[in-house]
Amino acid sequence: MKSLILTLCFVSIATLSFAQGTSYGVRGALNISNLDFDPDATFVNQHRNGFAFAGFADFGISDSFSILTELQYSAEGAKEETLRADYIQLPVMARISIGNKFTVGAGPMLSLKTWANQDGFATFTFSGVGGVEYMITDELFIDARVHYGLSNILDEDLTDLEAQNTTFQFGFGIKI
Repeated sequence: MKSLILTLCFVSIATLSFAQGTSYGVRGALNISNLDFDPDATFVNQHRNGFAFAGFADFGISDSFSILTELQYSAEGAKEETLRADYIQLPVMARISIGNKFTVGAGPMLSLKTWANQDGFATFTFSGVGGVEYMITDELFIDARVHYGLSNILDEDLTDLEAQNTTFQFGFGIKI
């Protein structure tokens, strides 16, 4: 019982210390995405323009280092209707501030397909994400990110093809 109380106290203190440097906000972005096939596609593979929107929490560890977590909806894939992929994504980025206006970051991202039918897409995918952010004011920012797929987005039981999703995002957001 003492160890449980001690653990709860430790978690509470750690949460409060993180909360002091934590900012929250919302973000919207324009996506330009495409699929990279292996072996190469035997059809015309064009990029898809889509959108993304998200809510985020940025946990300040120090004055120049933070951890950003985000819950994001993102429309990705290729232009062909059967190759469009919409996801709920969870990027986690380690970020370093460069001066007062710029921040760069990178980290992993887990994606969950938003529909349930058997369409040839894998349910979960894993990507790497990196980006740069510029603060316009203390609350408003613009950013650019790239997501590079590290796992096959196609269901391996249904096809021999492999495809990785690559997405460029150009976003705008507000810290609350």
